[in-house]
Amino acid sequence: MTIVGLTGGIGSGKTTVAKAFMALGVPVYIADEEAKKLMLKSKVIKRKLIQLFGDKAYVNNALNKPFIADIIFNDNSYLEKMNAIVHPRVAKHFTKWALKQNAPYVIKEVAILFENGGHKHCDLVITVTAPLELRFERLLKRDQTTKRKIEAIMKNQWSDEDKVKNSDFVINNIALEDTEKQVLKIHEQILKKRK
Repeated sequence: MTIVGLTGGIGSGKTTVAKAFMALGVPVYIADEEAKKLMLKSKVIKRKLIQLFGDKAYVNNALNKPFIADIIFNDNSYLEKMNAIVHPRVAKHFTKWALKQNAPYVIKEVAILFENGGHKHCDLVITVTAPLELRFERLLKRDQTTKRKIEAIMKNQWSDEDKVKNSDFVINNIALEDTEKQVLKIHEQILKKRK
């Protein structure tokens, strides 16, 4: 089975692109969503996150996101430590999931695919891009956050230029209709490569 990595900077529209592939019948694994589920279900992850962040890491059996985000925002080394706990388990979970799929290819959507070396486990990589102003606009509307917090997240991600250089396909996500056309074209190209 072909594994296609799907990535892009925060606010680029990875979810929109993932949905367009799903609409074509392609199985899509959203790593962030699965990681959130594992952080609630896995006793090992829970125990390790509590060791890392302290007892306030979980409140009423739910991950205390504002508390953890605040720590990470002030000390970046915690992000790396957290990723070292969560990412290997997400990778294992993905492998099990992929084996159950009956499709010519699957998509693994990961925000930090290059940053965590995940691209090395993909046969092909798609990067989603969008102009910076549009990304800020989307995020400010979607997350009710601040420009400063968005910039802090962007600092921890590779630049679009670096991602594009290392990708097989690039989707410029500005207008939905155009994005869907790009997805269909890439879908057809991947199916051709598989033959």
